[in-house]
Amino acid sequence: MVHGPDRPRPSDIADNVIRILIADDQSLIRQSLAAVVNLQPDFHVVAEASSGADAIRLADDTRPDVALLDVHMPDIDGISTAEEIIRSVPGCHVLMLTAFARPGYLSRAMKLGASGFILKDVPAAELFSAIRTVNRGVRVVDPTLASESLAKGASPLTMRETQVLAAVLAEASTTAIAGSLHLTEGTVRNVISEAMAKLHASRRSDAARIAAQNGWLDAL
Repeated sequence: MVHGPDRPRPSDIADNVIRILIADDQSLIRQSLAAVVNLQPDFHVVAEASSGADAIRLADDTRPDVALLDVHMPDIDGISTAEEIIRSVPGCHVLMLTAFARPGYLSRAMKLGASGFILKDVPAAELFSAIRTVNRGVRVVDPTLASESLAKGASPLTMRETQVLAAVLAEASTTAIAGSLHLTEGTVRNVISEAMAKLHASRRSDAARIAAQNGWLDAL
């Protein structure tokens, strides 16, 4: 958790300044982002978090206007963190940041109530614009992610197929998958075959890889 003693309390910050929480487990990226954001006269970083759990606690403590959350964080992933912050701090607008253009991340985040989803490599000016836009209550979606999401559509997998492929990706055996999901080994093999057919994969490992690359396994 990162929340320095020199951070002003929310009540000490002018009403026209957007209070921002930044969560990213990579210290250099988080600190650099905070430094750049704080250069804007209408922005103030009220807290920095290095994990999803810390972000949730700090959001409750500081009540930010906007939370910038990395998708990949330890203990609690960014999208699950977003869901909890949206629930506990209704006035906070969540802007997801990711280094991976995976449509599955976008669809899941938006269903949970995120206000925006952009790639980490956008120019600083675009990030600033996105922060101001979501703070006004308008959604922002990276055009690359939006176009890929429309092109690929929603996940074709059932929840059971998603669960099994996630286990395949973790290199679990058929026996282990059957035991963990309370299925017979024959059912597991049938589920894998159906998923492979949907994803036009010749091997179970290929099906799991395709699903992961599209972000479809992150719906779990």
